Amino acid sequence: MPMLVTMGAMMQCIPFGAAPSSLMVIPKGTPVLASTFAASIMDFVPFVNILPFGVCTSMANPAVAAATAAAFGVLTPMPCTPVIVGPWTPGAVKPKIGVFPALSDTSICNCAFGGTIKITSPGQFKVTVT
Repeated sequence: MPMLVTMGAMMQCIPFGAAPSSLMVIPKGTPVLASTFAASIMDFVPFVNILPFGVCTSMANPAVAAATAAAFGVLTPMPCTPVIVGPWTPGAVKPKIGVFPALSDTSICNCAFGGTIKITSPGQFKVTVT
């Protein structure tokens, strides 16, 4: 069964991010679970909830494309600047965090530069979702 995702969950941008990142959940009346906050599908804001993944190697990222062109075509990774195109999908049917579905460790997010953000560790291992 999928696990409920909480603050501090580990994520990876596949295949373009060079490093893992932690999910940040802003406490806005979010339920506390085992001394941490549960995440919903709406916790997808770049630089607030989803922090950079080190450097990016996607040629769709304008900074990478420009640096690669300046290096005469040699792929030149640049700092990751996630551009998330929408909420996490799919969300859990149960439970809800406020009015939004809870975030499960099977949910994904997409970056406009082509990466798929996946949860690699949910932040807790006791509570499952449906």
